[in-house]
Amino acid sequence: MIVVMKKEATARQIDEVVKHIESWGAQAHIDRGEALTVIGVIGDKTEILRKPWTSFGGVEKALEVSDPFKKASRKFHPSDSVIEIEGVKIGGGHNCVIAGPCSVDTEEYVVAIAKAVKAAGAQALRGGAFKPRTSPYTFQGSGEDGLKILQTAKQETGLPIVTEVMSVDQIDLIYKYADIIQIGARNAQNFNLLKAIGRLNKPAILKNGIATTAKEHLMSAEYIMSEGLKEVILCLRGTRSYETAFRNSLDVALIPYLQEASHLPVIVDSSHSTGLRSYVSAVAYAGMAAGADGLILEVHPDPKEALSDGEQALLPRDFEFLMKKLANLKAWSQKEWRRFDNEGAK
Repeated sequence: MIVVMKKEATARQIDEVVKHIESWGAQAHIDRGEALTVIGVIGDKTEILRKPWTSFGGVEKALEVSDPFKKASRKFHPSDSVIEIEGVKIGGGHNCVIAGPCSVDTEEYVVAIAKAVKAAGAQALRGGAFKPRTSPYTFQGSGEDGLKILQTAKQETGLPIVTEVMSVDQIDLIYKYADIIQIGARNAQNFNLLKAIGRLNKPAILKNGIATTAKEHLMSAEYIMSEGLKEVILCLRGTRSYETAFRNSLDVALIPYLQEASHLPVIVDSSHSTGLRSYVSAVAYAGMAAGADGLILEVHPDPKEALSDGEQALLPRDFEFLMKKLANLKAWSQKEWRRFDNEGAK
């Protein structure tokens, strides 16, 4: 449930409510917005609902939250979460583009890609050192050598590193190098891994599963957040459907839906959504036009030589063209969409 404080509520009154919540064995999560303060309460619902909330000074009302995801819910946290990594902000009107190779290959290629995407406007570098592949006989990643190459590229460009973790036993190694830890589609419901990531103090990008619903995506985020990590970024990479023209199907309507249901930033992976270079930029543009907080996509100067998914990697010149198009895009923000809907309903 949530406790909504009055606009004029004092810090002392807010602290007093929090003390009572904790004395009842529940957890209190404070969200101080521009207009009001909301306290999220997690505990035994039956007992919590019986408490005399409005008798406390500064309390306006108490509301039950029906969403099974609590910490990820916008009801718990009405304001947009803004996640900052080494000066790069994501969410709350701050858009971020993450670009780089699917798999880390040579140092020469990765450093060149990092320089190219930074020059075009990317704010972070992606690259896979461990690769979850459908076939056990295909390239599985270069491991720590790949992580070291990413670190070299960061030293050359200053771009924060985004890389994927596949299992709990990789966490300590990846933690040494990554600035943002990515959880891929195949691990979207690997709950032991999600909880382990939640105990770290590094931001996480959580992709939706191969065939998960939006609710299941948010429940996976809840697994991470239930362990203490607040800095979670939701990533839409499409889902498997009856359509065979593309690798996956991306529903851009999920962008405003997730932003309405949750306070977490929402970004789009247009490379894995389509699987084909010809459509990557169009889906990226559509996602940003729908109000996404950013993009993650693949770039390679010689896709035929890429160690994985070369067919969906943009050439550096194509990435530069996309960034120029996005610079002129006047997308509606999540707040503007909601205002439009509310006004239309009057």
